[in-house]
Amino acid sequence: MTSLHGVPVSPGRAAGVVVTMPAPVPAPVLARLPEGADLEAAADRVSQAARTVTADLLERAGRASGTAADVLTVTAAMAADPTLAEAAARLVREDRETPERAVWDAAQGVVDQLESLGGLMAERARDVRDVRDRIVAALTGQRPPGVPEPGHPFVLVAHDLAPADTATLDPAQALALVTEGGGPTSHTAILARALGIPAVVAVAGAGDLRDGETVLVDGGRGTVERDPAAEAVAAASAPRVQRTFAGQGRTADGVHVELLANVADPASAKAAAAAGAEGVGLFRTEFLFLGRPDEPGVDEQTRTYHAVLDAFAGRKVVVRTLDAGADKPLPFLTAEGEPNPALGVRGLRTAALHPDVLERQLEAIAAAAARSDADVWVMAPMVATPDEADRFVARCAAHGLAHAGVMIEVPAAALQARWILEEATFASLGTNDLTQYAMAADRELGALAELSTTWQPAVLRLVAAACEGAHVAERAHEDDRGAQGPRERPVGVCGEAAGDPALAPVLVGLGVTSLSMAPAALGDIAAVLATTTLERCRRLARLALGSRDAWAARQAVRAALPELDALGL
Repeated sequence: MTSLHGVPVSPGRAAGVVVTMPAPVPAPVLARLPEGADLEAAADRVSQAARTVTADLLERAGRASGTAADVLTVTAAMAADPTLAEAAARLVREDRETPERAVWDAAQGVVDQLESLGGLMAERARDVRDVRDRIVAALTGQRPPGVPEPGHPFVLVAHDLAPADTATLDPAQALALVTEGGGPTSHTAILARALGIPAVVAVAGAGDLRDGETVLVDGGRGTVERDPAAEAVAAASAPRVQRTFAGQGRTADGVHVELLANVADPASAKAAAAAGAEGVGLFRTEFLFLGRPDEPGVDEQTRTYHAVLDAFAGRKVVVRTLDAGADKPLPFLTAEGEPNPALGVRGLRTAALHPDVLERQLEAIAAAAARSDADVWVMAPMVATPDEADRFVARCAAHGLAHAGVMIEVPAAALQARWILEEATFASLGTNDLTQYAMAADRELGALAELSTTWQPAVLRLVAAACEGAHVAERAHEDDRGAQGPRERPVGVCGEAAGDPALAPVLVGLGVTSLSMAPAALGDIAAVLATTTLERCRRLARLALGSRDAWAARQAVRAALPELDALGL
């Protein structure tokens, strides 16, 4: 038996036969249209194919929900972006390239530009290739890229997966996912967790796996066993326990830890409510803005926000204001040509140039809150300084929104949490970006996957610093203003780390008071916390903080928490 090792990203064990992703759409031959050919008609075929691909992706997004719908919508917006089609049309008109070859060459120019920028923009290069392949397939009558359908359950093995492919995985057929590339906070990892599919990424040697061989995937430990023993296959093939969640998340000694859900639209909000989430820890509002040339009006925003709030009457809903920029450019808000968009004008920073967009969004959120029984909290993304936080809180107060907080995604914000939380009433840790910025590691690069994990002790120290800063802000309010008792400044986690069953107790031990995750993870996280006292969580946190690297931290915590194996996690 040979064991391959990678980065664990979605817990659970599964055994099955390997099915590998088919080869990508091949590059069209370099051919020229004959003299006298109707070049305008040929150029128009590119636009028609792009519209066909866009319509297909939007139709699939309409049948999906939550993160999957969001990802498909973003991919559709890229297909609808005229940049690629117009560049290809020029190659048809000026160089007489065939439409399919023109699309290929034009896309390569975009890919080269994005990869030269690095960071999150380099991540989008893969999405451009995916859109390119879909348009070329539409032009040539080939089967578009996609997950194979062998007619039986399987373990999917790929070098990497485009977000649009991962979003369409059927958990009843795709037993597990193994990739050679990607990282723990890549779209592939995020979607695997949302779907509840065991997954391991950045697996060295995954390219050697062959169709038809049997493997056992452990998404909690990050291993892929080749030719496993029959009894191990039988154990891993037993139906996985689908844990439900109802009520409140609590440690073994009764300490309440809010277990919330991340949602992206009204459909995913209803699904999260049905899954028993105590509330919403992250309502991503971008879905309403993506894929359109103009900002949605206040009335449209109000109706959509109210539909989400309506699913959680009487419960907390944390609404994140528009997180545009970097890998989510919007034509009416973000600038083109930034040398490093990941470090550019994104998140709350866009309000400095376009304060009216934030004002209209806050107006819509306030109007929706006034019509709802939900407990509405609002937070701003990409906050780095106390002044930014103070200005955001003031704008929320002007709209009657009392619970105004911030996302801590920047190391500077974690280190300055004491001052940021002087006026902001809460913080939520976006561990995906916090890890990326702390470790200077692109989350999509498989070669950097071990860096791109919240298990890194340096990242956990930032989490601890944010929680300690909140406690200092609470005590300062009591001492300086003579308040009756400390002013609570809760710190939650809404990044992917919140849904990691081994890491959740560590986060609680560091001082985190709420965890927001994909609804599919709620039952597992509740089950783990129920086995662990607060003091034990603190001991696990000290173990992780005292480790020299992410691998050692993960191993130390798992060894001290044998309940994970008993729970199949």
